[in-house]
Amino acid sequence: MGGDFAPQSVIDGCVIARVRHPNVKFILHGPAQRIMELLQPHGELRASCEVRDASDVVGMHDKPSQALRRGRTTSMWRALESVRHHEADVAVSAGNTGALMAMAKFQLRPMEGIVRPAIVAIWPTMRGQSVVLDVGANIGSDPLQLVDFAVMGGAFARAVFGLNRPTLGLLNIGTEEIKGNEAVKTAAKLLKESRALPFDFKGFVEGDDISAGTVDVVVTDGFTGNVALKAAEGTARLIAHYLRSALTRSFFAKIGAFLARGAFSVLRTKMDPRSVNGGVFLGLNGVVVKSHGGTDGLGFASAVDLAVEMARNEMPRRIAEDLKTIAPIIAQLQTQKPRQPVLPEPGVALAP
Repeated sequence: MGGDFAPQSVIDGCVIARVRHPNVKFILHGPAQRIMELLQPHGELRASCEVRDASDVVGMHDKPSQALRRGRTTSMWRALESVRHHEADVAVSAGNTGALMAMAKFQLRPMEGIVRPAIVAIWPTMRGQSVVLDVGANIGSDPLQLVDFAVMGGAFARAVFGLNRPTLGLLNIGTEEIKGNEAVKTAAKLLKESRALPFDFKGFVEGDDISAGTVDVVVTDGFTGNVALKAAEGTARLIAHYLRSALTRSFFAKIGAFLARGAFSVLRTKMDPRSVNGGVFLGLNGVVVKSHGGTDGLGFASAVDLAVEMARNEMPRRIAEDLKTIAPIIAQLQTQKPRQPVLPEPGVALAP
């Protein structure tokens, strides 16, 4: 029931996902009668669905604390509960991000060794795709939390992209070692000193390195990551606006656009944010995928694609294995460098 166009966009997304993943089963949580009415024209999807009635909905403006107090009868809570009880492999929601994170942490609990989960996004680049985290779960992060994000992002890249040793960089305002705040500089020092990490740390990267695909994994705090994400989405829309204006401004421009329509179709597909919709909550004992609240059925299907990939690659197990490998290193670092104070739990954070 989350998102601007729910539940229609969720049903439309499941229709598309059912074609792409015919063996996947769905549990739909929400007002049963309304959902069954929307499923009526889709016989094949209906046969792959179980509908569970949930009378309440978390509002997009509800605070996480409010959602936790009164949310046990909501569709969001019930979806996460199905993952906790191992009835589902992954939960997908386009609802309130802050409430979803709060409920997910309460029900699924952070993995051993992880203080705060992070939201990871797949970012289109000149080289293909990269992983960026955190993009909205934590407003501030201390050095050891950034190291945690690095471990989770590396495991994610190895699972999704099939990389043996992904390259990783810390987002900073410059590549020089003297630049950046103390949290970023300390995290870089810790990563350089940790030889057993299952990725290649390349040092600092800047904002333009994200779209260039300089590294496979870009690590930052949730405030900076979310600003970068929204700026990139806005830039994509601006370029699309400029293109439409330029290609319709004259008769000859329209002819040129007609002749190049195949190339523009490819460009439109690459720039369509719906094709990479979905952010994964990493660091929990279960998989949760957050869809953009304003997406349509095609975008929601992309979030389901990502969810299926996470389930098949057993993401929590992979992260747990990586954490176990470097646990002695992290323990040593914790004794050497105390965690810096960070801001309290964020309220409603923006989502990819």
